[in-house]
Amino acid sequence: MNSSAVTLTSGISQNLYSLQSIEKSMEETSYRLSTGKRVNSALDDPLNYFAAQNHTQRASDLSLRKDEMSEGIQTIEAADNGIETILDLLDSAKSLAQSALSAEDESEVTEYMTQYNNTLAEITDLAADSGYKGVNLLQDGNTLEVFFDETGDSSITLTGFDASATGLGITDATTWWDSTAEAVDTTAINADIDLIDTAKSTLRAQSKTLSNNLSIVTAREDFTEKMINTLEDGAASLINADTNEESANLLTLQTQQQLATNSLSIASSSYSAVLNLF
Repeated sequence: MNSSAVTLTSGISQNLYSLQSIEKSMEETSYRLSTGKRVNSALDDPLNYFAAQNHTQRASDLSLRKDEMSEGIQTIEAADNGIETILDLLDSAKSLAQSALSAEDESEVTEYMTQYNNTLAEITDLAADSGYKGVNLLQDGNTLEVFFDETGDSSITLTGFDASATGLGITDATTWWDSTAEAVDTTAINADIDLIDTAKSTLRAQSKTLSNNLSIVTAREDFTEKMINTLEDGAASLINADTNEESANLLTLQTQQQLATNSLSIASSSYSAVLNLF
């Protein structure tokens, strides 16, 4: 049996190769358009691919840190809210003591003193309730470490203090009435008022410290948010496709495909015409 091989002219072979190349380029361009990325794997561009991965991973790590900072801010604000309320209660306690100074009898003084002691108990309860997620900066021994970077090398440690009445150096009043003199014990009341004033000074100093720490954590949170955006933008610039450019490329390739198809058709027709002569 005789066999014959089909031999293509150089023109037809060249057109077929051109069509195959155009088809491959169209598939790659269409894929970039569908994914929105010009670098979809390390095979496309290993340098940009792995650099973008590093940026994205760091942005993800910083995002977790940012969440921790947000929780730290809430913890500080919870303590600061507690301080503000305790200051109001201290003002109330001082007002009760000052009212007792002008009381006319023992029963009236005793009533003021009872309300005073109740207010101190409320201060202690309020301090105990000023925590957030298990951390209370108004209780001695509580600490909160807030990390700022993804490696944990940069951080700030917040230390709690005892904001209870006892922790502030205020004790319950035992007597505001001098039974011997049958009069208000002004010395005892004024001593308690002095303790209230000292406690207020202590709280204001602690509130200033909390405010400074809050400013630091808030500033780092804002910085971290900007850094995350920078990293994400950097990763995108390395691997994302320019859809306008890719669309124009696809249109150009489609035009080239059509021209190559027409050229192949013409070359085939010419080759057939020559064969028909024989």
